Amino acid sequence: MEVLRHFPATAVAPTVLTIGNFDGVHIGHQAVLGALCRQAQALSTQSCVMTFEPHPREFFMPQQAPARLTSLREKLELFEAAGIQIVHVCHFDAAFAAVSAQAFIRDILHQSLDACAVLVGEDFCFGAKRGGTLETLRAGGEQFGFDVLPVPKIMLGDERVSSTAIREALAVGDLQRAKALLGRDYSISGLVVHGDKLGRELGYPTANVQMHHDKPPLTGIYAVKLRLSQSGDLPGVASLGVRPTVKADGKPTLEVHLFDFDGELYGQHVQVHFLQKIREEQKFADIEALKRQITLDEQAARNYFKNEK
Repeated sequence: MEVLRHFPATAVAPTVLTIGNFDGVHIGHQAVLGALCRQAQALSTQSCVMTFEPHPREFFMPQQAPARLTSLREKLELFEAAGIQIVHVCHFDAAFAAVSAQAFIRDILHQSLDACAVLVGEDFCFGAKRGGTLETLRAGGEQFGFDVLPVPKIMLGDERVSSTAIREALAVGDLQRAKALLGRDYSISGLVVHGDKLGRELGYPTANVQMHHDKPPLTGIYAVKLRLSQSGDLPGVASLGVRPTVKADGKPTLEVHLFDFDGELYGQHVQVHFLQKIREEQKFADIEALKRQITLDEQAARNYFKNEK
């Protein structure tokens, strides 16, 4: 898969394109990506995704922006797994936000990408101040010779599949609902980095997994599996939160204690799969009280894996 951070002055080859944030790459997104690949194959051209970094709402309203479900790296890995051939990562800034709908169609879709078909949702809006609609895009398609293929919304029972619905499920610890909407366990990936070694001092050494955003979509204590490329999935218990017992103004931290593991993880890229919520994060009176609770958390997670079998 080719990842580009700029648009060529003129297109190298025709593309079949879809456009969106694709946060989470959930089953609705997966349906779009599947349709995109089939259309590209039918037209003997390349499948292309245009996505944005940062998320437009992070640019316009950083304090009100939703929690990220996936980092850019995670999103790109999921695109590649779906069979996408080209991804354009657009740097969303003031200049890009000011591009009119007509200029977007003419300069980017037509001239830079030579789109022969564009797949978008029925409520798609684009261009400066979201001035372009599906009808604007259709008019541009007639002018520049590309088809516009609306993608119907995907439902799971009576619920529309959306990134918002997944965030809501994760916020209340409903991991099974989130899994159904995502089509997989919710996970966070990152490098294992050095922390303050408090877990080791308490007798529970942890892998400190670097996160790319300070607003995770879930917090608390969880039974997890940590995925290593060379070792498979390792069971453990994870804490994701600000650690109020030991930090007055801590940033969200993801720490994973692996069961019966004696190895070196620093510098490795891992993926933490959240399987069962054990409890909310809380502040304890002292470190000894925290240590006693960690013992209970570990046992609860071990019981989860024992019952899972």
